[in-house]
Amino acid sequence: MVKSRLLALSAFAVLALAGCQKNVLLVKRSVCPAVAVPYYAGDVTLFAPGDTGNEARNVDVVATLTELRGVCNDATDTLTSAVSFKVIARRTSAQGARAVTLPFFASVVHGGNLLVSKQLGSVTLNFADGQTKAEAAGAANARIARSAAALPAEIQERISRKRKAGDLDAATDPLADPEVRAAVRAASFEVLVGFQLNDQALAYNVTK
Repeated sequence: MVKSRLLALSAFAVLALAGCQKNVLLVKRSVCPAVAVPYYAGDVTLFAPGDTGNEARNVDVVATLTELRGVCNDATDTLTSAVSFKVIARRTSAQGARAVTLPFFASVVHGGNLLVSKQLGSVTLNFADGQTKAEAAGAANARIARSAAALPAEIQERISRKRKAGDLDAATDPLADPEVRAAVRAASFEVLVGFQLNDQALAYNVTK
């Protein structure tokens, strides 16, 4: 399975450091999943029917998945993340109206490498006659048990306790502690969205 851009930065990017007017520092963690596009799955190249070889002169349509966003509802025992994105495409020939349907996936990944679920869908791009560009909107939903994304109380206290400016540990990242880092990873989820590529399309993305 391809790695996501967020995985390269680690699942610990869900932590943020914020200050208030009295210089009391507070580390906050969200139980909501991060959203990301996996490496090599953010664009797809279609080649003209009948042509052989993945060469530039044979390119028919190129599409890119962009503007990925997730809106999370964390008010219940089940976390629901509504994911939206846009697909922007360009075709080589502007002749004739044409519809191109592209499949996509939305996978929930736990702890950086465990696949929890995978949803398949598709987006259809409608090229008008004389136009080489088209775009379409896509959406998916992900559900995660709140209990699985919750940290143990002791770990949560170590992360979220208030720190005053000047304290010895005020500038210390709680994730510097291996125990805290492991607990956060175990309770971290991501929603990965990308094009559902066949072996040929994936190999092209890897080598281009």
